[in-house]
Amino acid sequence: MKEPWTIVQGIEQGPRLESGSAERFLGYAVLGVPFTSGDVLAMRRSPTSSVGPGYTSVWHRDPEDAWTMWVDSEPLHACPRYFGRGVERVVRAAIDMSWPDARRLILKIEGRELHWQIMLVPTLATRFFSAMGQATPDVLWRRRSVLSFMAAVAGPMLRAGRLSLQGNAPNGQWFKANPKSIWAVIGGRALLHGADLGGPEPLPEAASLGDFVIPQRGIFAVGQALFEPFDEGRHMAVPSREAAMAARPSR
Repeated sequence: MKEPWTIVQGIEQGPRLESGSAERFLGYAVLGVPFTSGDVLAMRRSPTSSVGPGYTSVWHRDPEDAWTMWVDSEPLHACPRYFGRGVERVVRAAIDMSWPDARRLILKIEGRELHWQIMLVPTLATRFFSAMGQATPDVLWRRRSVLSFMAAVAGPMLRAGRLSLQGNAPNGQWFKANPKSIWAVIGGRALLHGADLGGPEPLPEAASLGDFVIPQRGIFAVGQALFEPFDEGRHMAVPSREAAMAARPSR
């Protein structure tokens, strides 16, 4: 199995989107990491998409269940396009991402808001599901029955709790996640506004945004995400709850 950085480098240098009617994102992500502090962090990087230029986004959920998303591009071309209704704040900021070595990723947000070091390792379970993900034809990745089966089997084997590879995002669109290669997230360190979040640790109850459930164990994935095309008659077009409140007409 190739190292994470090798696969990521290939995507960054020559991303190729599949054809289709869905809104499509190709890239890699830390699906989520819960910490002893009760905080949760996640990351999404898509060098290319069918709705706009590439972007990086970092997600944070505090112990009171309030979500913040930092994005380095137009929010409605990134994660808030689908998840904004469930998020308190969307912040446009420069996000620096570096790979000191093939299994270590460092994320920094301007103003020293966040410094997050992520360590990746392969395990027997991640190798098994990576092999399965790469061998599964794309046509099967679209089927709800296949996604349900993979999520049901992968959650316990990865010791990640309940996984969700399909469902509805807070803004109303359906989503399908197609992870082709995965690694476990171990160790590392996260400083948020200078405060250490502690080590990775499952939460009493898994965090979620709409039907997307944050794994109870850190997982790094490379693959594709599909979303229902935006329909202004059925879907919310707001980047955050804050924006939604501000857009409401005064009485």
